[in-house]
Amino acid sequence: MSYECFNVSIEKNVAHIILNRPEKRNAMNHAFWKELPAIVEDIDDNSKARVIVISSTGPHFTSGLDIGAFMGGDGEKTPETTRAAHFYSNVKSMQNTFSCLDNCRIPVLAAIQGGCIGGGVDLSTACDMRYTTADAFFTIFEINIGMTADVGTFPRLVKLIPEGIVKELAYTGRRMYAEEAKSVGLVNAVFADQESMLEGVLEVAREIASKAPLAVYGSKRMINYSRDHSTADGLDYIAIWNASMLQPKEMREAMTATAEKRSGDFAELPTRKNKLDL
Repeated sequence: MSYECFNVSIEKNVAHIILNRPEKRNAMNHAFWKELPAIVEDIDDNSKARVIVISSTGPHFTSGLDIGAFMGGDGEKTPETTRAAHFYSNVKSMQNTFSCLDNCRIPVLAAIQGGCIGGGVDLSTACDMRYTTADAFFTIFEINIGMTADVGTFPRLVKLIPEGIVKELAYTGRRMYAEEAKSVGLVNAVFADQESMLEGVLEVAREIASKAPLAVYGSKRMINYSRDHSTADGLDYIAIWNASMLQPKEMREAMTATAEKRSGDFAELPTRKNKLDL
């Protein structure tokens, strides 16, 4: 299937989603917000891969929201009495575009070169891990155009790096370059260039894809749950999860495969074609 904003490939259980509007600095137009969740949910719901890598083309990962594409349009025609409700609905829809990365069952790795600007911060912080080139930078650019970031930056970023640094970035709109981002824990690793970064990130993705999918899914679920709940709640939930989900057969296969230095023969996650949208 072809997309306006992305190229998608799947190889050896790794799905590679590539932002592909380099001439527009991969700005997020209308199609972007619809295509990304459709792609991610198709991969996850139909168990097409065990890991997702998101990368980009051109000098920048993304310049954020395509302001030109959102100027005028339906918003200008919305009655004043319902404009706030219309805006709220649009923002919630955009938030859901990135929440699909956090909510999907498989890990999502972001490979970032150049600028990760505005909405790019929202996108990358919804991923499980972030990797960058040496010239990469993050900026909460919204303050520079007189608005408060609203698509996911603050709820996620404040759980990834110290609050004081989040506030400095938010209030000033300054750039946080790769080495600083790594030093505060926002970035897992920094690479010399995009080629070596993609090679390294895909290697990490293949390593994850070699593990038992149910165990990886459980790990992501538990980490995210623990992030959002108390320690006591997290301990209770992991006990309940493993009481119902732990698979001795998969454990035996994982240990045998490790001892024999071969790939494990694991069960895939079940498809979710009958998932209810409540």
